[in-house]
Amino acid sequence: MSEHVFSDLLVIDCASFIAGPAAAAILSDFGARVIKIEEPKAGDRYRDLILMRDPSGGTIDYFWTLDGRNKESLAIDLHKAEAQAVLRRLVARADVFITNFPFATREELGVTAEALMAINPRLIYASMTPYGEEGPERDRTAYDTTGWWARSGLMAMTRDNGDAPYGHPVVGMGDHPTAVSMYAAIVTALYRRQATGQGGVAATSLIANGLWSNSCQVQAALCDIELTPRGPRGKRTPLSESFRCADGRELLLGMSNSLKEWPFFCDALGHPEWKTDPRFESYRARMANAAALVAVMEDVFITRPYAEWRDVLDAAGVTFSIVAEVTDHPNDMQLYANGLLPDIVDGLGLKTVDSPFKILDEPKVEPRMAPMLGQHTRALLEELGCGPDEIAALAG
Repeated sequence: MSEHVFSDLLVIDCASFIAGPAAAAILSDFGARVIKIEEPKAGDRYRDLILMRDPSGGTIDYFWTLDGRNKESLAIDLHKAEAQAVLRRLVARADVFITNFPFATREELGVTAEALMAINPRLIYASMTPYGEEGPERDRTAYDTTGWWARSGLMAMTRDNGDAPYGHPVVGMGDHPTAVSMYAAIVTALYRRQATGQGGVAATSLIANGLWSNSCQVQAALCDIELTPRGPRGKRTPLSESFRCADGRELLLGMSNSLKEWPFFCDALGHPEWKTDPRFESYRARMANAAALVAVMEDVFITRPYAEWRDVLDAAGVTFSIVAEVTDHPNDMQLYANGLLPDIVDGLGLKTVDSPFKILDEPKVEPRMAPMLGQHTRALLEELGCGPDEIAALAG
């Protein structure tokens, strides 16, 4: 058996930015060989995203480090016929081809599903789109901010109230969950290929994943149920609110099973009288008096630092979490205990974020640094049988 479950897979990453390439990165985590197709001069424009954060270019390109890991970079200009010929040679050997190019661009570059599967009927053609394969909006462009966050209703649903400003997602917030869906579609198609011998198109979209993320609320709309707007603090469920501690850190309660947890919680906070207070003794009473309950809870939580409340609430069996800052994670022992922040083997001490699932008896690949633009072009062209003159013309 191969060292890793996908060690025998050859994947072509002919996508840009995050969701498609991140799906390829997940495949690489389980051993697949991933060849990244890039424009010779510009590369994947995802490489430029770091300049929005650091125009000087002095910061480590953490975006590329994350989603470019384990890949080989083949820089060829697919607008040229000779480069398309090289790609066809590669496709003939490949198991998976991933793209999120607009349909018109796929036609222009000769990378449609029909064209590539004619070369290799066993190919899994992984198609990532903003709004799906069909319909009047199939050719619209989008990023996760628009196709996943805004269009799905998540942006509207997560406001505190109808007058509050809309919140904006952080980079990759919708792309990385969508990448997991793309991975799932690819693996499902590979499973079918194992049974039938035939490849096929595996597809997902930003809007499909946004709808799935917001599906409880969308299902309500499909059932003609009118959802009440989210209220401000003091109007929402008090036992799912966040509270500031004495050291300035905040904790978020998650007491969905309040019937069970409420008595433990009152005792843990040192206020057993709340259990029989007519304002708070039932769920309906707590909702009717939410502002009053939030106020007394605020007065209690502010008296002790988070670390003390963590021990108290853990001992009481109350569901909660710290409201973490990303700067907490490099020192979070729980993450290291579960291998979620592995070392990059050639990264001079850098770590990365692991893909979000594992098979407990199946080792993952130790992550390698993302490639420089065109780093593997000449070696790959030689492997594909290109002669010196052809390599010189293609690689420059």
